[in-house]
Amino acid sequence: MAMTILIAGPTASGKSALALELAQKHGGVIINADSMQVYRDLRIITARPTGDEEQRVPHRLYGHVDAAENYSVGRWVTEAAQALADARSRARPAILVGGTGLYFSTLTRGIAAVPPIPAEIRRDVRDRLEAEGVAALHAELDKLDPTTAARLKPGDRARITRALEVVLATGRSLTDWHGDNMPARLNLAAAAKVFLMPQRDELGLRIDARFDAMMAAGALEEVRGLTARNLDPSLPAMKAHGVPWLIHHLRGEIAMAEAVAQAKRDTRRYTKRQATWFRNQLPQFEWVEPAGAAAAIEAQLQRISSSSRGA
Repeated sequence: MAMTILIAGPTASGKSALALELAQKHGGVIINADSMQVYRDLRIITARPTGDEEQRVPHRLYGHVDAAENYSVGRWVTEAAQALADARSRARPAILVGGTGLYFSTLTRGIAAVPPIPAEIRRDVRDRLEAEGVAALHAELDKLDPTTAARLKPGDRARITRALEVVLATGRSLTDWHGDNMPARLNLAAAAKVFLMPQRDELGLRIDARFDAMMAAGALEEVRGLTARNLDPSLPAMKAHGVPWLIHHLRGEIAMAEAVAQAKRDTRRYTKRQATWFRNQLPQFEWVEPAGAAAAIEAQLQRISSSSRGA
C-alpha cells in the first residue's frame, strides 16, 4: 500500500523541516498544502522551501502560480491528486504539508465542482466592487442567487464577489454547485496524519524569529516587487501574512518597526484560528509537539501497515 503522510499545523510550527526529514528518510515526495506557498512571487515572505531543500528531495506545487491569479481550492485538489498519483506510480511516499485546512478537508471529503470563472467576468466583478462597493454587489447577488446571498454577511467582500462571479459565469447558484461535489481523492483513514502544535509561548517566539529571518533574507524587496505590479489588492497573494503591512510601510504610511510588529501580531492571531479550525473540522489528526512528531508518524505508519496486512 502506498505510504501517505499528512503534516498540518500552524504557521512556524516546523512542518517543512519535518516533511524534509521524513522525505529524506523514506525517499518521499513533498506536496505543498499551503495556499500562499503556491505563489511564484512569494518565496521569502511565505517561507517556501529553499532552492537547496528543493534539490534534496522532490517538491510539488510550490511557486507554480502567478500572483495575479486567484488560485482555487478546486484547482489545488486536482493538482494534488495528480501529484499523489505520480508519487504512487513511482512507488514513492507522498508527504502533504501545509497549514491550509480547507485543502486537507477537500482532498479527503470532496469539493464543489465549480468550473473556472472566465477572466473577463472576474475582472468586471472586481472592478465593480471597487467602483460601487460591496453593498451593490450583495444586492445584485440577492436578485440572482437569494439563497446564497442570505447565507453571507453583507460586508463579506471575498465570498460575495465569488458567489456573484459563479452565478454570472454559470447561470447556477453557488449553493447548487455545492450539491455537486467532486469525490474525495484520499482516504484519510489510510494516511498517517499529525497536527504540529508547539507550546503557545514557544510558537510566539518561532513566529517572531521566522519573520525576522524573512526580513533579513529580503522580504521587503520581494514585497516591493509585488507592489510594483499594481495587482488587485483583493487577490489572495496580496493578503499573505506580512504583505499588507509591508505595503503600508513602502507607501510611507507606517514605520518599519510598526509594520513588522503588526505582521507578527496578525500571524499569531491566525495560528489560533488555524488550531481551532483543525480541532473542529479534522479531529482525526493526532496533535503532537514538534519534538515528538516524527515518532508519532512512524507509529501511525506501523499501525496502518499492520492493519493492511491483517485485512
